Amino acid sequence: MSPIEISLLSFVLMLGGAATGSLLRRALPDHHLDEHAKDIVRLGASLVATISALVLGLLISSASSSFEAQRNEVRQMAANLILLDELLERYGPEARPIRQTLRAAIEPLVVQLWGELGSRGPQAMAMEPSGNASRAYMALHELAPQTDAQRSIKSQAIQTATDIQRSRLMLFERSHAGIPAPFLAILIFWLTMIFVSFCLFSPLNPTSIVALIFIALSASGAIFLILEMGQPFDGLMQISSQALRTALTPLAP
Repeated sequence: MSPIEISLLSFVLMLGGAATGSLLRRALPDHHLDEHAKDIVRLGASLVATISALVLGLLISSASSSFEAQRNEVRQMAANLILLDELLERYGPEARPIRQTLRAAIEPLVVQLWGELGSRGPQAMAMEPSGNASRAYMALHELAPQTDAQRSIKSQAIQTATDIQRSRLMLFERSHAGIPAPFLAILIFWLTMIFVSFCLFSPLNPTSIVALIFIALSASGAIFLILEMGQPFDGLMQISSQALRTALTPLAP
């Protein structure tokens, strides 16, 4: 299910919990809703609400940190591509074919990240570098430097290319991170039980109904943010691919 579908489902469940609490208030005998029961339910609901708030806060913080880390990884990869191209330009005309191959490798890389990762495609296929990327990497090792400067540039270029490959693999590895389904189900269950407690002792009126709707929207919105940031290459908040697409300008003829 998509983040929007899960957040909408949680919204419906929370409002369903409020409706269930209202029905229970009418169905249960009065001695089940005395002051002692009210104290126990309210104290228990406060405990569950505190736990839920802590979990939601930690999950939002973790998802935001992961999202920013992957966005910085993309920026670092784009910067390394520019650096590698500049090194090859300084190396000399012998490296021009590698620079052309490097440009041809960018679009397949973008497709891998924003296509296969965004759609949760086959990870084994996605983790393999494209043909152009592999050819460019091997061609770097086959360069035959003639001067000390070229030898130094070749060494730096190979290290930079290795850093690019490492960043790519890190992005694919981090794409496996996500909230386990049982964890998410328990969190939604906690929130639903809180809404049950809201209406168990208090009758509903138009004002309280509107308030419950906004509270449920806020809670389901928090779940949406967590799930959406956990999919940085897909959805409404995906990382822009513009940095990679525009990293290298076309070579002059």
